[in-house]
Amino acid sequence: MTIRYISTRDTQPVPDILAFDEVLLKGLAPDGGLYAPISIPRLPTAIERSRLSAAEQPSQHHSTRRGPPSTSQQTHQPHRTAFTYPELATQIIAAYTTNIIPDEHLKSMVFDAYSSFRHPNICPLVAIAENHYLLELFHGPTFAFKDVGLQLVARLFDYELNRRNSRVMIIGATSGDTGSAAMRAVAGLPRVEIVMLYPSERISEIQRRQMTTLTASNVHAIAIDGTFDDCQDLVKAMFADEHFRAELQLAAVNSINWARIVAQIVYYVWSYYQLGENQAVTFCVPTGNFGNILAGHYARRMGLNINRLLSASNANDILSRFFANGSLSAREVVATLSPSMDIQISSNLERLLFEIFDFDGNATSALINEFRSTGRASLTPKQHDQLRTGFQGDRLTDQETLEVMAGVHADTGLTIDPHTAVAVGVAQKQQRIHPDELIITLATAHPAKFPDAVASATGKTPNMPAPLAALEHKKERRVSLPKDLAAVQSFVRSVRNS
Repeated sequence: MTIRYISTRDTQPVPDILAFDEVLLKGLAPDGGLYAPISIPRLPTAIERSRLSAAEQPSQHHSTRRGPPSTSQQTHQPHRTAFTYPELATQIIAAYTTNIIPDEHLKSMVFDAYSSFRHPNICPLVAIAENHYLLELFHGPTFAFKDVGLQLVARLFDYELNRRNSRVMIIGATSGDTGSAAMRAVAGLPRVEIVMLYPSERISEIQRRQMTTLTASNVHAIAIDGTFDDCQDLVKAMFADEHFRAELQLAAVNSINWARIVAQIVYYVWSYYQLGENQAVTFCVPTGNFGNILAGHYARRMGLNINRLLSASNANDILSRFFANGSLSAREVVATLSPSMDIQISSNLERLLFEIFDFDGNATSALINEFRSTGRASLTPKQHDQLRTGFQGDRLTDQETLEVMAGVHADTGLTIDPHTAVAVGVAQKQQRIHPDELIITLATAHPAKFPDAVASATGKTPNMPAPLAALEHKKERRVSLPKDLAAVQSFVRSVRNS
């Protein structure tokens, strides 16, 4: 079955239906919506057969680590699986690219994408307490979960652009990790130019240096005098400018691009099968732009036995309030110890709203427009009940985040970053209410990317991996611009024409 896609804001009597390769290159729909699948494939039957076969094998409790040590002491794998992470990824992603990308080409891209990861399991599981595990997603080239999706997305772009003999200008906004992961992934690709906007002084120094020290001529980072939401608004405005979009052949790689979500579905399935359990699992996800947790929602729709998806927020808690009362209410963005979550406008929430509105583009557009114009919008009680059947949310203050980081370090010897700590803290709150619930918390960044927060919490500076330590001695290319659309568009034109 070939999966087709539609814009979340499509209001035409006859919707504009696209295939995977088209939504890959378009990123954001011309009407400002995000592309969402019309139907969801089931988990490939070969995966389920492999899991059942693996469950009959003896369990293993030893670590299979090799290469540089991670923050964890032990990888907990109660059961062997009959497939590797790239093998699983190939099967799951192929369900979304059937009749679009030949299987042999997809397999080659997937295996190449994960060849640079520092852990043999790509995304290992670590036990931190009874019924509580960390899924480490930071073993890629830039030490953040964004690598899991973007290393593959870059190869998909390269494949499709070569097939079409075409070029693109990638425009994106980053709250910290997307920028470096995207720029690193496409650096040197001959058919791609990339410009990433980031909020000046609102990301960590290491996150900034990971972008500004890249030497490839096709990658560019711009510091915007504003918040991440300001950066994201500028990106959406450029996509909404039809002449500019066509002139520059704009494309997107952040989580508004459906291909990112598809790649992230895989680690939900992977972690569930690594446990070798048949019971439902709850996932707790540090959440800003909602893309990461949305991938878990699609994994559940594919048939994965997920009990709940817990959205973990910092002081910028619009999502946890939304899940609690069904009302979106924007507040001023507050700078926190977990800057990648300092967001009030979570773009990927629109895909979930589209489902809640029964795939009605008019209803989705109306709510989004109301929220953007007034800062408030609400679901009906029935819609809120539907939302709460699969999602709950909670928040942590900065002080609570530091306490969780200190507690995990004292109890387990593990060092975690502040974003992961927010999710661990929310999971711990839930386990006090539901002690038998099996929870996997997503660990989204290497703690060395946030040394000040780690030192404040634990009294110890985290060990700095060599690639991150080397950033201090590299020359930066820094460009600063006001939050002015004309100024940003002028810069984008200048690098495209250079």
